Amino acid sequence: MRYTIKDILNIEVAPALGCTEPVAIALGAAAAVSLLPEKKINAIEIWVDPNIYKNGLAVSIPGTGGLSGLGMASALGAVGGDPQRRLEVLDTVGDMAVSAAKQMINDGQVKVNLLRDRTGLYIKTVVNGAGHRAESVIRDLHDNIVSLTLDGNAVTESPLLPEADPSHGQNRLAEMEAWLKACTLEQLLELLDGLDESDIDFLQSGIAVNRRLADYGLKYGPGLGVGRTLERLVRQGLIKRDMLIAARILTSAAADARMSGVKLPAMSSAGSGNHGLTAILPIVAIEPYIDVNHRTVLEAIGLSHIITAFVKAYTGRLSAICGCSVAAGAGATAGVTYLMGGTKQHIAGAIKNLIEDLAGVICDGAKGGCALKLATAAGTAVQAALFSLQGVNVSFTDGIVGRSPEDTMKNIGTLTSQGMIETDRTILNIMLEKQFSNV
Repeated sequence: MRYTIKDILNIEVAPALGCTEPVAIALGAAAAVSLLPEKKINAIEIWVDPNIYKNGLAVSIPGTGGLSGLGMASALGAVGGDPQRRLEVLDTVGDMAVSAAKQMINDGQVKVNLLRDRTGLYIKTVVNGAGHRAESVIRDLHDNIVSLTLDGNAVTESPLLPEADPSHGQNRLAEMEAWLKACTLEQLLELLDGLDESDIDFLQSGIAVNRRLADYGLKYGPGLGVGRTLERLVRQGLIKRDMLIAARILTSAAADARMSGVKLPAMSSAGSGNHGLTAILPIVAIEPYIDVNHRTVLEAIGLSHIITAFVKAYTGRLSAICGCSVAAGAGATAGVTYLMGGTKQHIAGAIKNLIEDLAGVICDGAKGGCALKLATAAGTAVQAALFSLQGVNVSFTDGIVGRSPEDTMKNIGTLTSQGMIETDRTILNIMLEKQFSNV
């Protein structure tokens, strides 16, 4: 089967409210509770893989005033989430739900289990209430509910299951990723020819959604306030606004807002809101600096999503490497190069330049500090494109960089799947030690 850009956008790009790891946990709980004949909840127990645990540990949950934690995410989904909204499951959570979730945590009704040896995205949730036991399992994708069970009996008729919505589900993603891995950069670029007006409208909506987060971050300076600080430094004349700084400001401001729990959705890419911010906003930020029509900007963003999906096909959904740097960063630099009139060779060079620069950036969980990493990724994406357009290209003899962007992505995948496993465990152990020592 040959996939189109519409297929990639349908599978990989969607609005998400809050960091997608605690959101996925909330979705699992909301889905399980939806099965209970009575919505009374006595206890919740969840089991998660190491990367879900790592990314759900410290990041703020939207609409809670800065609350965090896997147990809190599960409780919120259980008492106030709407599973039909999938990655926007927490949009329905209000003050009453937050108070009820806090009480559940205080009463010890929520238990979190870390499956240290589990690989791949995995969340199992069991909810007991009024003599019933409901269970949900999410696997491989943040909103891919693969099974629902009530009192030991499988629930087969539910709009939450993949069979009810073929646009969701690991099988379709796996098939598309296998196809992507067989594509050349030239074939990926040709996908842009298939953009229709509905795709263009969807890409424009992604700009609007992510721009709202950036505007909030610039106005109020939530979280670390990286974007607002960079903006202030420009106004004070301490740094100069250019294409690189503009990309850093807009992207980090959106991350400040998202990571601090502001109740605004992000247009995600490859299952991550921060990937979506990185894939879209650097391209938006440089539009005023070049003479180009807006349609080309949207095409560049479409290419950014394609390349992000291409890289994630090799690295997997979650890993020890910062996907905002190597995956969405690669997408962004491809989009920036395209926007500036670069050829296929320029785009290939830009991707290799970025990978040489950012391949060592680790993922140490989702948190406010991610805004710093997104600022780095956004600025480097622009720089890598400008360097390539000026003839600066990393040689294939350098480190893990291959002769082509395709070979480079294969090497990144090997590094992630084979070389960084112990690194990922070490990162999690450091985070756990900090948590339990009350540092």
